[in-house]
Amino acid sequence: MKKIIVLCGLLTALAGCDNDARVASRNLSQAADMFEINRRIVFYNGITGDYMLSLEGRCSFDAQNANKLDVTCKTGPKEYKKHSLGLSDNVTYFSEQLDGEDVSVYHYKVIFKPQTILPDVDFKGSTEAVKDLVK
Repeated sequence: MKKIIVLCGLLTALAGCDNDARVASRNLSQAADMFEINRRIVFYNGITGDYMLSLEGRCSFDAQNANKLDVTCKTGPKEYKKHSLGLSDNVTYFSEQLDGEDVSVYHYKVIFKPQTILPDVDFKGSTEAVKDLVK
């Protein structure tokens, strides 16, 4: 119990080190990753000046890889689409937030999703085999 109290105190102290812009930016990024932010993401060819692809909606993107950008968009209550585009010296992207969002500059947003810890198991095969496993 003492460790938890010390950890909470340490996290509170560290949270006080960030400025308002960093906290708001972090909360906006987290809201976008939860598909709460309406965005436009455009892939642009710097040589021709053409837009190669434009995506609009509740989209989250992963820019971890320098040569590829993955964009996942929520298109319905339980529907998602994923788009990937290779990046190069002449192809880049930019992201624009289309609507303002009310986020706190005083509190970090923390999201716990226990369903991501538990595996989603699909049984494939005959129903007899599944029934035998359950017995």
